[in-house]
Amino acid sequence: MCPGYLKKGPQPFDPIKLMRLTENMVCRGDARKYTDFYCADAYDGISTGYMAGCCLRCVFCWVGEARDFPYRYGQFYTPEEAANRLIANARKRQVNKLRISGGEPTLGKDHLLGVLDRVDGCGFTFILETNGIPLGHDPDYAQALAQYSNVHVRVSLKAGSTAGFEKRTGARGKYWGLTFRAIERLMTAGASFHVAAMTDPRLMPPEERRNLMRRLRTLGYDDLIEEEQCDPYKTPVMRLRAAGFESF
Repeated sequence: MCPGYLKKGPQPFDPIKLMRLTENMVCRGDARKYTDFYCADAYDGISTGYMAGCCLRCVFCWVGEARDFPYRYGQFYTPEEAANRLIANARKRQVNKLRISGGEPTLGKDHLLGVLDRVDGCGFTFILETNGIPLGHDPDYAQALAQYSNVHVRVSLKAGSTAGFEKRTGARGKYWGLTFRAIERLMTAGASFHVAAMTDPRLMPPEERRNLMRRLRTLGYDDLIEEEQCDPYKTPVMRLRAAGFESF
């Protein structure tokens, strides 16, 4: 059973099992489910493929119901079709960045690498936003991404402790370390990347934030840490309140 958004009370799940379950819903061969293609204002303008499905259920996530119920939304696009849509929109709007967003873009490895193959050398920077779970689980994924000179990875940390990870993502706390393993592998592979973290004090206590920063220093990461705030959009507010975060 694919979990939707989190409700009050403990209900932790295995994110690797959810990853496989979601891939079975949103991947067909090397094709992947998308709900839209458009240009967004983020990153000073970026051509975006908006896809369905994720392996976490973060309470502060801004994306729509296609994250929680991927079997209800979207249609399948091959890597060539997705790359063509991304490039066409970028040229139309005269932007030089591309991304896949709206869920976890590293689900469906064959599809993502197929898209990257087709946009490589076309003059665009591809920004890969990821929660790091698939990269931490698959020992070869970071090395595969590092082969593309136009790819920059943004690894999003959700918590600074196992308890915080479980409470805010729904995934079992023991999987918290997978994102840090992804960071280690990206460093080892020499990939272009930086770290983002949802350190909004309404969600993450000060000591947990300090623990997260210590963990990063222990890994040897001393580059940019993009600290995020939870924007009060309709979707995250609904998810936060459903999960028992009454202050939102």
